[in-house]
Amino acid sequence: MKNTAIAKIFQDIADLLELKGENVFKIRAYQRAARAIEHLPREVEVILREGGSLRDITGVGEAIEKKTTELVNTGKLQYYEELRAEFPPGITTLLEVPGVGPKTAMRLTTELGVNTIEDLEKALLDGRVAGLSRMGEKTAENIKHALAALRRKDQRIPIGEALPLVEQIQSVLSTVPGVKNIIAAGSLRRFRETVGDIDMMGTADDPEKVIQAFVRLPMVGQVLAQGTTKATVLVAGGLQVDLRLVEHHNFGSLLQYFTGSKQHNIALRTRAQRQGLSLSEYGITDVRSGQIETFATEEDYYKRLGLQYIPPELREDTGEIEKAEKGQIPSLVELSDIKGDFHAHTEWSDGNSSIEDMAVAAKARGYEYLAITDHSAGRGIAHGLSVERLKQQIAEVRVVEQKVGIRLFTGMEVDIRSDGTLDAPEEMLAQVDIVVAAVHSAMSQDQDKMTQRMIKAMESPHVDILAHPTCRLLSEREPVSVDIEAIYRASLNNYTALEINAMPSRLDLKDIHAYRARELGVKLVIGTDSHRPEHLGYMRFGVGVARRAWCRAEDILNTWTLAEVEAFLRRGK
Repeated sequence: MKNTAIAKIFQDIADLLELKGENVFKIRAYQRAARAIEHLPREVEVILREGGSLRDITGVGEAIEKKTTELVNTGKLQYYEELRAEFPPGITTLLEVPGVGPKTAMRLTTELGVNTIEDLEKALLDGRVAGLSRMGEKTAENIKHALAALRRKDQRIPIGEALPLVEQIQSVLSTVPGVKNIIAAGSLRRFRETVGDIDMMGTADDPEKVIQAFVRLPMVGQVLAQGTTKATVLVAGGLQVDLRLVEHHNFGSLLQYFTGSKQHNIALRTRAQRQGLSLSEYGITDVRSGQIETFATEEDYYKRLGLQYIPPELREDTGEIEKAEKGQIPSLVELSDIKGDFHAHTEWSDGNSSIEDMAVAAKARGYEYLAITDHSAGRGIAHGLSVERLKQQIAEVRVVEQKVGIRLFTGMEVDIRSDGTLDAPEEMLAQVDIVVAAVHSAMSQDQDKMTQRMIKAMESPHVDILAHPTCRLLSEREPVSVDIEAIYRASLNNYTALEINAMPSRLDLKDIHAYRARELGVKLVIGTDSHRPEHLGYMRFGVGVARRAWCRAEDILNTWTLAEVEAFLRRGK
């Protein structure tokens, strides 16, 4: 049983216990276990198979460990089955609808026979929900809106599409007089790889003027709600965007409240309650005196709770609060730390620009170095490099290097054939500074074949980087079947770096894989896979993934100085 399935069962247990009115700490234990296992960089079944202990996982105690082991070994959990039997079928599904709490869910199932989302939609349309006593038209309408929002959330879009849209909105609204802050919160600010909707927060001297500008934006297709400080719109593709404005001195509280994941905020509230405090989007209230403190910055908000500042990307309730209590949150890698890019294509293969154009763009970003890594010849669609063309390209690289004044590494992205051999002779690979190896074909191989295929390529003394290791394309292609732990070991054994491919359609390695690689000491590199100069800007997406993986600058190869990089490339050669 995979981690996602185990996490879903524990979250269901938490919901059912809440319906029973069980102890809040028991409910919280299952919620925390669900989050911890969902974000675990290794599959639980692998840990158990290797004789590891689940007790080392934050949020997993003795009881959870036993239940997890039972799930892995048998595929089911007797406690869960007995608990489900106490309730009408499908009730946990209803609890996924925002605004439908335990009492409402029970009434819908017991009084109307609603067990699925489809049942709920029918009951809303035919008036049965509104007809329930103490329910009414207003509550039914609120559930309709929540259900529509849930449907939109299911249609998540890659962050590569969402972030540019947010920046367009920011660029317009920031010009409205009196605006001090405009920023996206929620899953986008946490840099989740996909987002369901966008929550924007801000402050302004005249909030109503900002709201009016917001609802009149060219990309707005429909205005769902509009007030003096809040508005909700739908933009192209049906994506929902909410804007909320508060007083300047409340901004830190607002931003924190709407940035953290649900479980992060629950954990924070639980901790605050032990201190006699209550948290809200408006600030922190002393329960005994009723006095509320407001915060203009998130740093002050966390400080008031006795915590080190927690970067947005870490707010997923995976141990960050415990680390913050001890002052152990690391200084995460920043975009400004990046000194170069090791994965760039030009018109010599399937790129759209010249070597000089790419070099000039890299230098304009302040980079010290750039690797030109056009495709090997076997990639017919990519117009790959032959032996003769590679020699010509190397000569041009050296000329451009002198002309532009940036260190250009010669390189090649070489295809890993289905048997693990490289799609270029050794004499070619020996001529270049950097070899990036990647799988581009035969992706349906079983796990053993794919794993051995990659490892064989990594064992070549010429290969420096394994690119986009799981070969996934967001919303288009599932990851290949590969033993990622074996790939980590091969990386360490062969001193081969693993890539976080920053192309928004890839983001591969993903965050939990990069987290595990960092834990093991694997060298990581962020590569944009650029095919034109503007693609170099994708580096920010790779940095976002690295930050979610708790990476520091020193964990990422292309934050290293030129001398350090050159020393890395000389290893074993």
